[in-house]
Amino acid sequence: RLHAVDITSSSFRLMWPKLLSQETGYYTLEYAPAAGLARKRTQQVSGAHTSLLLSNLAPETTYEVALIPESNVHYFPPQTTRVTTLAEEISPVQVLISESGPHSFHVSWAPMLASVVGYQVLYGPLPGNSVKVLEVDGGQNSTVVENLAPNTTYLVTVTAIYRSGKEKSLSAKACTLEGE
Repeated sequence: RLHAVDITSSSFRLMWPKLLSQETGYYTLEYAPAAGLARKRTQQVSGAHTSLLLSNLAPETTYEVALIPESNVHYFPPQTTRVTTLAEEISPVQVLISESGPHSFHVSWAPMLASVVGYQVLYGPLPGNSVKVLEVDGGQNSTVVENLAPNTTYLVTVTAIYRSGKEKSLSAKACTLEGE
């Protein structure tokens, strides 16, 4: 049976049983997004192969894949499978600090991604190791950090938590203003 392994957001490896040999024929591989079969791509593969890596694919997309054994000895029916690539998991690419006051500042980040279920904003004074955590819903891209010490530099880390359980982080420094 044709099946896929090592699935990522942009690639997967197809595996199939050995049906042909170098001498008895070759395979024609056809694949296309299920939603756009007109964009079908075709590849010829030597009969000696039993696997192939497909790359440069779109994330979060279901592909229809057909492996057609072209044998000059036997007829083999085409093998088909459907493979869905994973969501693209990119970390926040920018963390912006604004509206700094003596006891608070505003943290925002981009981009907003549908595959994120939530964010954790970790912050603590530098130098030091007391870190506090704010949980932020995946539909938001900013929060206000409050109850801070004046005239202090903080390290702020925004961690995106993906549906898959993976996490990606980005940090920035923030300074509170001098107190009154």
